[in-house]
Amino acid sequence: MSLVNKNVVITGGSTGIGLATAKAFIKAGANVVITSRSADNLQKASDEINNPNLQTLVSDTSNLEGISVLEKFVAESGKKLDVLFLNAAIASFGPIAETTEADFDAQFNTNVKGHYFTLQQLIPHLANGSSVIFTSSIVATAAGIGTSVYSATKGAINKIAQIAANELAERKIRVNLVSPGPIQTPGLDSVANAEAKENLAGSTALQRLGNADEIAKTVVFLSSDDASFISGTEITVDGGAITYMLK
Repeated sequence: MSLVNKNVVITGGSTGIGLATAKAFIKAGANVVITSRSADNLQKASDEINNPNLQTLVSDTSNLEGISVLEKFVAESGKKLDVLFLNAAIASFGPIAETTEADFDAQFNTNVKGHYFTLQQLIPHLANGSSVIFTSSIVATAAGIGTSVYSATKGAINKIAQIAANELAERKIRVNLVSPGPIQTPGLDSVANAEAKENLAGSTALQRLGNADEIAKTVVFLSSDDASFISGTEITVDGGAITYMLK
């Protein structure tokens, strides 16, 4: 699948799904910018990819100042964006009775506010006919104990993406969502021990965790001309987890 010379921005692109997707776009011939709040993680990602078509930018998109850094970078490049992958996210889990305001604000700032205003600020820099993709999650429609805030953030961006698809359709900009199930990433490692991961794998029809490359391939597909008539859609990549839980 060729995306030669297409210009791509990936927020939260230094690890996990973002990093895997950056590699996939580079392999397809695209020019890629990845952002992260961590300069160290960006350096590691750059060393790992080791390709002149990759650029990195320290930008914390959970706040407007960090988003302005990204907007200025894109504006000064003089290039329109062909793909915007809104992927940056954080998660913490616990019952409603124990959730703090700081936990709530941190997740909504990164997972919702960050995506909303990054999209807003980069709309003028999107090429007509470009593709915008949000990373959501199957938890947006689930009701797992201890996931209230994280699940709410994903439900919020689902609706934002659907409305954006309608608002940007006049410019033939396609907006879609990718909703992973349980995926083996550093982020999962930070919140789940071996037993928890085994349970997550067992919750899927395929009886395993997914990997970040499998999500990356879906994102690249949605960004390509092969998906030219797909917009306002959520593609679930969960190993059959949703249907398996309903059997």
